[in-house]
Amino acid sequence: MKKINLAIIGIGHLGSRHLKIASELSNKINLIGICDLKVSRTKKLAHHYKTPYYKDFRSLAGKVDAVIICVPTHSHHKIAKFFLTNKIHAFIEKPITQTVRQATSLISLADKHQCKLQVGHVERFNSAFMAIKHFAKNPLFIECHRLNFFPNRSLDIGVVMDLMIHDIDIILGLVSSDIKNIHAVGVNVLTPMEDIASSRIIFKNSCVCNLTASRVSDEVMRKIRIFLPDAYISLDYVKQEAFIFKKKGKLILKHALPIQKEEPLKQEVESFIDSISNDNPVVVSGTDALKALRLALRITKNIQSNKKSFAKYLRP
Repeated sequence: MKKINLAIIGIGHLGSRHLKIASELSNKINLIGICDLKVSRTKKLAHHYKTPYYKDFRSLAGKVDAVIICVPTHSHHKIAKFFLTNKIHAFIEKPITQTVRQATSLISLADKHQCKLQVGHVERFNSAFMAIKHFAKNPLFIECHRLNFFPNRSLDIGVVMDLMIHDIDIILGLVSSDIKNIHAVGVNVLTPMEDIASSRIIFKNSCVCNLTASRVSDEVMRKIRIFLPDAYISLDYVKQEAFIFKKKGKLILKHALPIQKEEPLKQEVESFIDSISNDNPVVVSGTDALKALRLALRITKNIQSNKKSFAKYLRP
């Protein structure tokens, strides 16, 4: 099978992880180069991984089959547009873009040029989630908690687009219903945008989802609990553990699901490469990412609206 010629655009925290994984997939890809504006650091990484350094992503046109884009969100559209226009497959870290219009244009370009467009909603590839997704049918109530230390990165977006969007993508895949109502609140702590957010989403089929996200926590937590008509599922994304609780008479029985733990990011990248090599649909499409983006933007707007309403009551 022909190897895919791949480059990575943006070698920050997440781009560096992608670079390490790419170096482990030499049986599937040729790492053509890495690109970042931070010259000194990127050249050192290029030397370490024995791959060329590029300062301008445009220089990669004609040299690669696919790219992984890990730059700040405000640059996603500009860079992905360039590569898709040049008929180069693109993997974009989440969120797909800043706006719905930008996302729609990338989806259209990918369709026009028959390119794979995958977006980095990595929890889809978490072994624990993959173990429970077939059981999580017709949820009645979902509760998500996603807490992290202050990242000093992704500060061009708020915590909804940075962290909560992972859980937004998951619940939209679990709940087959339109949204009836959203109520969200958020607090700015260290940035001009919300660093802590909580949202309650009520779907038309009566399913209720509570989502909490923080990037100023002193602990890391990524958990989801799913309540079904006949069972309750508890999942820890960090530990890659999942349990199903079922009622039997007056007892509640706990079952641990057998899970073979894998590196989600590696599974995600391999999936993207395989979709190109075998011409299969990507697991997380541009359309999927657009749905998550739409809801994330609605939640963000709701937070801003509630801040203004609350501020009125604080005026003297």
